[in-house]
Amino acid sequence: MRRPIVAIDARLIGGTSTGDSSYWYGLMHGLSKLALDIHFLFLSNASQPTGIPKAPNFQWVVVPAKSSRWWSYVSFPLIAKKMGAGAIHTQYTLSPLAGNRGVTTIHDVSFLIGPDWFKVKDRVLLSKTVNQTAKVARRIITVSETGKEEIERLVPSSRGKVLSIYNGLPPWVHRVEDPDPILKELGVDTPYVLTVGTQWPRKNMQLAIEASRLANVPIVVTGKAGWGDQAAGRYVKPVGYVSNEQLCALYSGASMYLAPSRHEGFGIPIIEAFACGCPVLSSSGGALPEVVGDAGIVEPTWEASHWSATLQSLLADSSKLQQLRSRGFERVKQFDWVESARQTVDVYREVLLDRS
Repeated sequence: MRRPIVAIDARLIGGTSTGDSSYWYGLMHGLSKLALDIHFLFLSNASQPTGIPKAPNFQWVVVPAKSSRWWSYVSFPLIAKKMGAGAIHTQYTLSPLAGNRGVTTIHDVSFLIGPDWFKVKDRVLLSKTVNQTAKVARRIITVSETGKEEIERLVPSSRGKVLSIYNGLPPWVHRVEDPDPILKELGVDTPYVLTVGTQWPRKNMQLAIEASRLANVPIVVTGKAGWGDQAAGRYVKPVGYVSNEQLCALYSGASMYLAPSRHEGFGIPIIEAFACGCPVLSSSGGALPEVVGDAGIVEPTWEASHWSATLQSLLADSSKLQQLRSRGFERVKQFDWVESARQTVDVYREVLLDRS
């Protein structure tokens, strides 16, 4: 009997598109650990990257196209259908040509919650794309219960289709017991606090920078340049986009991780910090409190002075910091890509078995 086939839009796997790339890599990792009777087609417009997970039921297929939009809306669904895929999985954009086979992941709808956090062109395109996608999708996966509530409330055509499946800890994340040599390479002196993410308005990094200045503690800022206000100042050490091992060392050596984002559908850096033994001070933006649980401190205000006072209090309390580290190590165990992949496979099977 022929195995069922699932086609996945793999263009971002192995890339540097931050959370989107991390999602596909993590899901691929989880799928590779499961014994499944499903054959997976990973369709991309580029050759297979090095270092990605492999499995006997994985097949990488290069599908060229004249443009990214044409690839998404025409090439991908037609080639997937031609190769026998009974379900296809994308992020955000799902072509009407997917028919009744389409599964999409929508990480968040922050572009509807805070329009000013986005460039006009990006906001308009996302709004149009997500509304169209929600109408044609058989199932919509999102990455938190908060995200599910927001999607169903703000995108009416999604109601009854949305399922929450948590992200897992990226498989490469680990605590670095002696981060000093890597920190020295990066020109980072201890002590410091850390914030991670592409520097654009929604990430709200200026709040973390101002809070650290008021608390008289240096802050290391890592991530892509993005747009809007950029990290600068006497207390700021920008290190740009770093390697996985460098990022683990930065988490491991930091006195605290600051997550000031205005809104997140999940917040992968939170669980990365937990895994590296870095205490977390988070905003209340979107799903961040849901992910933090009782393992970190959620600051309810958006005032730098309040953040600074909380930060100073925590840094002066070594027993509290150790308690947060211990809770973080326990909390992160709840975010596993193998379990997330197992739940995602259940969605695939639902689509594969019910083609009405």
